[in-house]
Amino acid sequence: MRKFGLIGYPLGHSFSKQYFSDKFTLESITDCAYENYPLTSIELLDELISGDHEICGLNVTIPFKSEVIKYLDYLDEEAASAGAVNVIKISQKDYKRVLKGFNTDIYGFRESIIPFLTKATANALILGTGGSSKAVAYVLGSLGISITNVSRNSGPGLITYKELTDKLLADNQLIVNTTPLGMFPDITGLPDLNYDLLTGKHILYDLVYNPEMTSFLKAGKQRGCKIVGGLRMLHLQAEKAWNIWNDDNI
Repeated sequence: MRKFGLIGYPLGHSFSKQYFSDKFTLESITDCAYENYPLTSIELLDELISGDHEICGLNVTIPFKSEVIKYLDYLDEEAASAGAVNVIKISQKDYKRVLKGFNTDIYGFRESIIPFLTKATANALILGTGGSSKAVAYVLGSLGISITNVSRNSGPGLITYKELTDKLLADNQLIVNTTPLGMFPDITGLPDLNYDLLTGKHILYDLVYNPEMTSFLKAGKQRGCKIVGGLRMLHLQAEKAWNIWNDDNI
């Protein structure tokens, strides 16, 4: 049996297990299983892998997308540039297990945002500073879009929500929420913005996919913004991960 799974903590919000379990059933894949592996510390990764030699691929979620890098033997170029990993491929070489890290969030975000971009999309706000924000920043930078990172706490290269001026909100046509605000079960949460300043020129993208229509997206829709949910990105990055796990040339 080939085993795959998700590491992070907590994991109650994740759709990954359901997604892959459904995939295995629909595609009659009978030699694979997918499990959640809640790790309270990334230091438990070695114990998990050494304790089950059938595990050959892992997804990585909050809060380990950056922390996990130091445990890897190989890092894909895009993952290294982003400074975050959400997929690990585990293989054998010379009787030793080899861990390779990739970032399929980059692919998922890029493919799902490009259809909504126009020549006028020159500036973007990225809300949050976690591992997913790094993938978003990498993609937008590669597309020539100027980014401003927004966080609850001040720091190098960051502004706080209190520092978001009316002009900044007007000038940044794309706003991407990479925080867990609005995620089930606390579906009423949303980033602290003055939503009344948003217009039909804005694009709101929420990486949260449960619920599919978050409070953040609802607030944007009410003001005529284009809105993009995270479910499409979830599907794209999951299929990309599956391809990586099953490509013998990687």
